[in-house]
Amino acid sequence: MERRSFLTKAGAGLAAGAAVGLAACAKKEEAAAPAAPAVQAGLPEVKWRLTSSFPKSLDTIYGGADVLANRLRAMTDGKFDIRVFPAGEIVPGLQALDAVQQGTVELCHTCSYYYVGKDKTFGFGTTVPFGLNARQMNAWVMFGGGQQLLDEFFSNYNVLSFLGGNTGVQMGGWYRQPIKTVGDVNGLKIRIAGLGGEVFARLGAIPQQIAGGDIYPSLEKGTIDAAEWVGPYDDEKLGFYKVAPHYYYPGWWEPGPAITFFVNKGEWAKLPRVYQEAFRAAAHEANVTMMASYDDKNPQALARLLGNGVKLQAYSDEIMKAAYKAAFELYNEEAGRNPAWAKIFTEWDKYRKSQNAWFSVAEASTDRFLQSTR
Repeated sequence: MERRSFLTKAGAGLAAGAAVGLAACAKKEEAAAPAAPAVQAGLPEVKWRLTSSFPKSLDTIYGGADVLANRLRAMTDGKFDIRVFPAGEIVPGLQALDAVQQGTVELCHTCSYYYVGKDKTFGFGTTVPFGLNARQMNAWVMFGGGQQLLDEFFSNYNVLSFLGGNTGVQMGGWYRQPIKTVGDVNGLKIRIAGLGGEVFARLGAIPQQIAGGDIYPSLEKGTIDAAEWVGPYDDEKLGFYKVAPHYYYPGWWEPGPAITFFVNKGEWAKLPRVYQEAFRAAAHEANVTMMASYDDKNPQALARLLGNGVKLQAYSDEIMKAAYKAAFELYNEEAGRNPAWAKIFTEWDKYRKSQNAWFSVAEASTDRFLQSTR
């Protein structure tokens, strides 16, 4: 009986103690509740400017910057505000990186291969001829050590890089006349930039650097014989099919070109950690959204182009093989004279071979079968 009495009293005591403890916790929670908004209110208002390398009219590729800015405003209740400027409003499109490096703006949305004139190593940040497709590029940057290699290189230019979109494999360009052999490439005046232009030059072409708005009149007047841009959706907007009806594929020089957000290192360091994490998430969304948008819009645009009499043609095996050989001759030559290139190329090439071995098994065989059943 004494034992039962003790247990009963002890149980009552514990219950009473628990009730007191719960009441105290409730009071603490009530007292703490108003502090939550205070934490949010304590975050600073940050206003950044982003200069794009693209015009507003190319809504899909330009839109990647809008996705970033809109998501950051939503996640921070408007406190982290990025204003997006199209190419030319602050600086010309091909000077976007320089503006970030010098601190004129906090960040830009561009393609790193626009700057291969500074160092060919910039090509790896976007794409190089016969390189990685869009999925392989994401894999290399996110999990294959690519981000670390690129950031080590980009740190020389006072910027950090974040994936900000991809167009997928681009088209092979618009030609006034058909080309079938390497001999047809000799003397060809083609609007093409970067390393793709260097490979074409090795085949005898004469690459031209022409701004997007000047391509159509140059084709129309015969100043150039051919021009490459992006793919059906963007190309249709620029009307190339009206003056150069032969549409070639694939764009072997751009198998999976990534678009990049470059951020000034000093400005990034000033951001609260929560803003840095929000930025990473918003950039990731922009990266995925752009590719999905192109995959949705390109088939419809291609159908419209074909309905307008466009002559869709594949590059011949002769041209493809000659271009591949010329591209890797260029890469190996550059590795012998440019340590920055050699460091990334060595690791990138191993990854490329591994990815292609895997993609040739399940992916390619499934694609070939499904595409044969149309």
